[in-house]
Amino acid sequence: MGYDIRYIPRTTIKSQALANFIAKWMEVQLLTPDVTHEYWMMYFDGSVMAPGSGAGVVLISLGESTLCYVIRLHFLALNNATEYKALINGLRIIIELGAMWLYVYGNSELVVYQVMKESSCKSPLMAAYCQEVRKLKDKF
Repeated sequence: MGYDIRYIPRTTIKSQALANFIAKWMEVQLLTPDVTHEYWMMYFDGSVMAPGSGAGVVLISLGESTLCYVIRLHFLALNNATEYKALINGLRIIIELGAMWLYVYGNSELVVYQVMKESSCKSPLMAAYCQEVRKLKDKF
C-alpha cells in the first residue's frame, strides 16, 4: 500500500503575509491639508472603556473644511482626564493650523467650568491640565 506524497515548495506566502499585515496595521499619516482659515470651531470629547481610553477632536472651519482626529491614550485615565487630553490636543492641532479665532464646544461641564474659572480644580492632576489649557488658549 503506497501513498502518493509530493512535496511542493511554498511560494512567497510568508513575505506576502508580512506585507499584508503591515499594510493593514500601518498607521496612516496623511498630509495636513492646506487650510488658511482664521475662524474655526472645535468639538472635543473623551471616552473611557474597559480596554483603554481615548479622545476625539473635530475641527470645522468657517470655510467648511473638516478635520477629525482620534487620540488613543496609552495609560489608564478617568473620564475628566480624557476630556482634558482631547481639549489640549485639539488646541495644539489648531494652533499648528494657524487659527486666530476658535469656538470650543465640549460636553464635560466640569472641564468647561474649570477652564472658564467658574469652578475650582480640587485634584492636582486636573489643575495641571487646566493650567495647560489656559496657557494654550492665550495663543488665540
